[in-house]
Amino acid sequence: MRRFRFGAVVRDAASAKEWADKARRLEDTGFDVLLVPDHLVGPRFAPIAALTAAACATIRLRVGTLVFANDFRHPAVLAKETATLDVLSGGRLEVGIGTGWMAGDYAGAGLELAPPGVRIERLREALAVLRGLWGEGPFDFAGRHYRISGLDQRPKPVQRPGPPLVIGAGGARMVRLAAEEADVVNIGTRVLPDGSGPDAADGGRPALLAKLAAVREAAGDRYARLELGTSVMQAGERKPEEAWSAADSSVLDGTPQVLLGTRHDIADKLRYWRDEHDISYFVVHHERDLAAFEPVVEELAT
Repeated sequence: MRRFRFGAVVRDAASAKEWADKARRLEDTGFDVLLVPDHLVGPRFAPIAALTAAACATIRLRVGTLVFANDFRHPAVLAKETATLDVLSGGRLEVGIGTGWMAGDYAGAGLELAPPGVRIERLREALAVLRGLWGEGPFDFAGRHYRISGLDQRPKPVQRPGPPLVIGAGGARMVRLAAEEADVVNIGTRVLPDGSGPDAADGGRPALLAKLAAVREAAGDRYARLELGTSVMQAGERKPEEAWSAADSSVLDGTPQVLLGTRHDIADKLRYWRDEHDISYFVVHHERDLAAFEPVVEELAT
């Protein structure tokens, strides 16, 4: 039986002390992972510095991203940064990565938002570069988007062959890529090609079950080694959507992304999704839901 794992997205704090306190609270209440997003707009810390500080403030807690936007950094730069962070954290890093998608990020920074197919192709190459540069010896790569020539970076990650790769996936092509390449698949809602937000037509139980089936088919023999996860957008009582967030939970009823009710109700739902559908890694998307979710973690964490 798959072990439950619990993560929480934490975006910012008013000071270094407050940030460290948030990390320690997660560790003390049984969460496994502190995660930060990667956007250029909105109230969010930059990932590398924030994760380094969180790792230094804790002992057991893993740290990671949900998720790095591949378009913001050359994969050779990201390989160097993540290897360094894995060393500084004592091997507690999880590297969540996606294509990048939010139109506001691209428009505000003057970056081109390429069509989804191009971004996915670029991400597939970036994954090969990351793994290659985390490995031993000089690495060469010749792709359409990236070229690496005899590069041997130091340090190497503590975790071998490298930190776990978490891929956030909503659309069919990303689900397939994640099933083929990731260590952890975080299943979410498909986003619109223009980056304006989630696709409201992609919500609900049927869509989620179809993605789970697609992961199983695309993963083939590696399915047993995959960890499946998703983000919890509402927990306890339903709350209004955050004005700054692109998340839309209104179409997610009937899935583990909306968990309403008592701690026991929520725990029973999580057991169902783990035992019947193999989802075992649950990430609280909003800090406002931590108080409702902490008793659930206490009940289910082992």
